[in-house]
Amino acid sequence: MADLPPLRELIARHGLSASKALGQNFLFDEQLLDRIAAVPGDLAGKQVLEVGPGPGGLTRALLRAGARVTAIEMDRRCLPALAELEDAFPGQLRVIEGDALKLDHAELMGGEPFAVLSNLPYNVGTALFVRWLAGAKGSENAWPPLWTSLTLMFQQEVAQRIVAQPGGSAYGRLAVLAQWRSRAKLAMKVHRSAFTPPPKVMSAIVHVEPAEMPEGVDARLLERLTEAAFGQRRKMLRQSLKGVPGAVAALEAIGIDPQRRAETVTVGEFVTLARALTAEG
Repeated sequence: MADLPPLRELIARHGLSASKALGQNFLFDEQLLDRIAAVPGDLAGKQVLEVGPGPGGLTRALLRAGARVTAIEMDRRCLPALAELEDAFPGQLRVIEGDALKLDHAELMGGEPFAVLSNLPYNVGTALFVRWLAGAKGSENAWPPLWTSLTLMFQQEVAQRIVAQPGGSAYGRLAVLAQWRSRAKLAMKVHRSAFTPPPKVMSAIVHVEPAEMPEGVDARLLERLTEAAFGQRRKMLRQSLKGVPGAVAALEAIGIDPQRRAETVTVGEFVTLARALTAEG
């Protein structure tokens, strides 16, 4: 393992600055980056997917931890800095230039299990997260997925929505999707001052691991229910779920009061409702 220049020096040498258009914020604190890389446990020899590595701050920490990293980066300006890391850690890093939303991650990782660790660009973070939770298109019910864990940096507000419990304003579709067949926890908070440039909001690391998928539930149907219920969250379920065939009748059949609002419905109750509708379909 070669001695690497400090990140600030590397960025100055390559004339890099965080792009607002790409939702970038760079992290320079290597101790903090090592702590983030340690969240999923021992990575030695394991496959890791990183989205939006930028100049490679977290990438360094993952490589130091012994991971075999595939990094997807669409900002060409960062590629020379990442190429230096490829040279410093021979055979451990593969950089793919492209848009993570348009690539097949399972294919990219050779169909082998992989962990995901990313300081996600803010403008694509939620879309990627929902995609990982939903499973591959056409095989949403195939579970567990190839990813073994998701360790992701989000704006703190988004992170709180992922781990939220019923009854509060943070609880919504993201919480149900993250918790119905996965375990989600807030791993650590990251102060805005840790970033360059500092974002306006605080950030947090969320760690998600696949859990057992409840039997008799169609994943796409559960997604549709949450979309309808939380799409009109101020309305009673009997109104918000009207567009999902059989949903209102199923509510009454399983003992959920149709006058309740979506934010009071537990993850378990959404699963029960989806199971009842799956059986009907």
